[in-house]
Amino acid sequence: MPDADGYFGEDIAATYDESSPDMFRPEAVDPVVDLLAELAGDGAALEFGVGTGRIALPLAARGVPVHGIEMSRAMADRLRDKPGGDSVDVTIGDFATTRVPGTFAVAYLVFNTINNLTTQDAQVACFRNAAEHLRPGGTFVVEVGVPDLRRLPPGQTAVPFRIGPTQWAFDTYDVATQAMSSHYVTITDGKAAHSSIPFRYVWPAELDLMARLAGMRLRDRWGEWSRTPFTGESTKHVSVWEKVAG
Repeated sequence: MPDADGYFGEDIAATYDESSPDMFRPEAVDPVVDLLAELAGDGAALEFGVGTGRIALPLAARGVPVHGIEMSRAMADRLRDKPGGDSVDVTIGDFATTRVPGTFAVAYLVFNTINNLTTQDAQVACFRNAAEHLRPGGTFVVEVGVPDLRRLPPGQTAVPFRIGPTQWAFDTYDVATQAMSSHYVTITDGKAAHSSIPFRYVWPAELDLMARLAGMRLRDRWGEWSRTPFTGESTKHVSVWEKVAG
């Protein structure tokens, strides 16, 4: 990793919100907050990988107590500097293993953050950590893309997802290990700079098994936060697992 903040240090945190402006629009945020507030009810919420507070801050503004776990101090600093930032408690640490005080009605991971855990063992540990924080009947919510392997012809390992005059972005896949990396090429004043972030892609059925190992069972799975059906053509899923009472 580049530094103690992992791959989301000061250079990434400084422009993180601006790099994905569509994700901060009300039409992207409101359905997420609506569902999480419903699942939280009169309880508290725990966000794994809270980042700059895109979801945590509006959820806290709804009256839901929110605690976040975040490895990057630079990202957490951006959250604290925003209006309402003092309403979200943040613990610095790895969300696969870091424990915080309290019991929660809902724990959640959004925007492919489960893929930041680059081994299967770490992803399994994340599910166990979520279950240990939840009260009986509490829920764990994950939003993550479906691996885009159908776009890979034999011999190809890269799939582009953003092509523009000054930036190219593409994912590379290793189908033997489920390792993937997102690559960004940015052109400034005629010079190209390249950066990459490693991930591990994971299938819905594999996540269901991780949940079972942690004492949870699948309750719902949708193709979007608006609760559209999940189908074979869905490019992502929002899944809800419930901690089994007793």
